[in-house]
Amino acid sequence: MSSTAAHPAAGPSHRPDSTRHELWFAHVFRVAQALVYTGLAFRPGSMDWPALPQPTLSRFVALAFLTFALFALWRTRAWMHRLTLNVALAVTVDILAAVVQVAAMHDVRIGIAMMLVVNIAVSALMLPLRLSMFFAAMATIGMLGQTFVALSTTVESDRELLESGLFGLAYFATASLCYVLGRQMRASEALAEQRGLDLANLSQVNELIIRRMKTGVLVVDEANRIHQLNESAWMLMGNPTAEQRDLGTVAPELSRRLYHWRTSGKLDESATALADGVPEVIPRFTRLAPHDDSHVLIFLDDTSLLSRRAEELTLSSLGRLSASIAHEIRNPLAAIRYSAQLLAESTDLNDTDLRMVEIINNHCVRLNEIIENILQLSRRERSRPETLDLGQWAQNFVVEYRQGNDLGNDVLRAVTSADAVTAVADPQHLQQVIWNLVQNALRYGRMPNEPARVMLVARNAEHGLPIIEVIDRGPGIPPKVAAQIFEPFFTTHEYGTGLGLYLARQMSEANQAALEYVRVAGGGSCFRITLTPPARHPVPAAAAART
Repeated sequence: MSSTAAHPAAGPSHRPDSTRHELWFAHVFRVAQALVYTGLAFRPGSMDWPALPQPTLSRFVALAFLTFALFALWRTRAWMHRLTLNVALAVTVDILAAVVQVAAMHDVRIGIAMMLVVNIAVSALMLPLRLSMFFAAMATIGMLGQTFVALSTTVESDRELLESGLFGLAYFATASLCYVLGRQMRASEALAEQRGLDLANLSQVNELIIRRMKTGVLVVDEANRIHQLNESAWMLMGNPTAEQRDLGTVAPELSRRLYHWRTSGKLDESATALADGVPEVIPRFTRLAPHDDSHVLIFLDDTSLLSRRAEELTLSSLGRLSASIAHEIRNPLAAIRYSAQLLAESTDLNDTDLRMVEIINNHCVRLNEIIENILQLSRRERSRPETLDLGQWAQNFVVEYRQGNDLGNDVLRAVTSADAVTAVADPQHLQQVIWNLVQNALRYGRMPNEPARVMLVARNAEHGLPIIEVIDRGPGIPPKVAAQIFEPFFTTHEYGTGLGLYLARQMSEANQAALEYVRVAGGGSCFRITLTPPARHPVPAAAAART
């Protein structure tokens, strides 16, 4: 949002309208001024006023000045390209023509000098202060110089000298005043333009916010006609066509509740579905102005969102409670495991006792993993995003995983795209998510009696967003199970906690990414993370909300 529009040296396409109007007025006045000169120079012979001591010079200058004035008027738009130079040239011609005409038509010197005041004033609106003062001085010197030349030919030279001095003072005064006025006017225009841009951008931001709101918003007039609605309202009402504007036709139940609210003032807060296959909503109504029913603002609260928020609050409370319990369990568990390790070092134990000690150690390890997952659920560390090269990151992850884990006959490899794949994410969060997904793929993504084959793929999707996928060639996940795998505490394994995939999705969402399960054709599973690309260009303002 630049303010260069008010600068005199800016390009023509960035000029304020007032500058073009000022230049156009100067050219029109110059044409009128030239016509006056021409009319006086070519007066009929029967008129003896004004006296023309040098008629040839007067007529030549008048015609030349008229030609220049018409040419300048014709080239008004082109003159905007080099405004300062062209205005300086024009006012120079104005001063020279006025001085010559004063000498050639001495009887009308006062009128010519007064018209020159307008030329100086208009030019000061468009020129810098120094140039404005220079042309004021140039006009003053021209008038005084012409008066000094005429000292030997007139008996009223003292009075004319005083008149020329007063006109010079008027030139400086008008140039100074018009320069200040022009600067203030252009500053006001720049401020108004800036405010206009700010208001336009704010309006676009407001429209974008309303358009992206999860709550449905629509405006209905007193005739029950829909004027505006956002995307959420459009979807919650069953995606009506643009021609369907009658609320009674689009959503009869909503129209009935609106009529009941208008007539009785009572609000029905029970949930209802406005169309087949859409979530239930709770409508709320409010007037755009007090005691004015001509337009009503309707909010449609999606009950599924409310349920999800309640579930999140419940899980948050449960996480804090579980964390406090886990802390209390950790110390006794450590004591049990330490005692079992000491017991295992005894030489008096038989095989059965050693087996029992091994069982104790195994269950201690499992309990410790459960505690770690619960504590991780309660921590929810803030994301610290960085720009990552996903291809290089995937290769490094595979190398580090192989070094820290014995894969045996299992296969883990990275597949990267030839094109650069960059994304914005917290590398530690991404490391935990991918490690969890790879662990699950190596554990469950295998056919019976066969090694696991897992690929970590980094590529750009068809729509340009960076994605990273963990793909295995195992039996896949049944559709009924796949619909629940991201729910907390859901597991199909007897020793699982049901928190791994839930935590992975939570970490992905904390990094503005989306984790989803994709079934692979021909067998296998794919967990896909769609990440946020780095910002390379400013995003244009969104279009206006659906009306």
